Amino acid sequence: METLMHDNKTFEASTYAEKVIKGSEFHSCIFKKCDFTNSEFLNSKFVDCIFEGCNLSMMKLDGSTLNNAIFKHCKILGVNFTPCQDFLFTVRFEYCFLDYSSFMDKKMLKTNFIQTSLKEVSFTRTNLSGSVFDQTDLMNAVFNQTDLTGVNFVTAFNYIIDPELNNIKKAIFSADGLAGLLNKYQIKIV
Repeated sequence: METLMHDNKTFEASTYAEKVIKGSEFHSCIFKKCDFTNSEFLNSKFVDCIFEGCNLSMMKLDGSTLNNAIFKHCKILGVNFTPCQDFLFTVRFEYCFLDYSSFMDKKMLKTNFIQTSLKEVSFTRTNLSGSVFDQTDLMNAVFNQTDLTGVNFVTAFNYIIDPELNNIKKAIFSADGLAGLLNKYQIKIV
């Protein structure tokens, strides 16, 4: 199958819902208010792309590349990023709903999550070193064998992180968030 290449294009209000796309490449493209619900982008590449106001819920990205992909004001519920290519996997999320998604086993150094809902997201065995969780809701997010070295949680909230199961060396927390580190001990902090 011939690969479809798209360079410096803007896609506005396009619908990919329920569609299967294989081997397409998007370089420096902008997607505005596009619907990717339940779509499958298999072995595709998104390089230096911006997604604004899109619905990517339940999108499948098996074998796909996300290199410097920026998501703004997007709904990205239930997306499993684990099958994405590991090489050059770099993403940024601003004002998004990423609930019920998974980044299991991903290497995501210095990733920014800005005012994003991350409820019940799995960060199991994820390397998040140097990342920033700025005003993010981490209610029931899973941190298990996660590398959180130097991660900034100062304005994050609703997180529960077990320091015995995760590397939190040089991570930054606010005094208000300390309860989320001591949760398993069932102590009361006043």
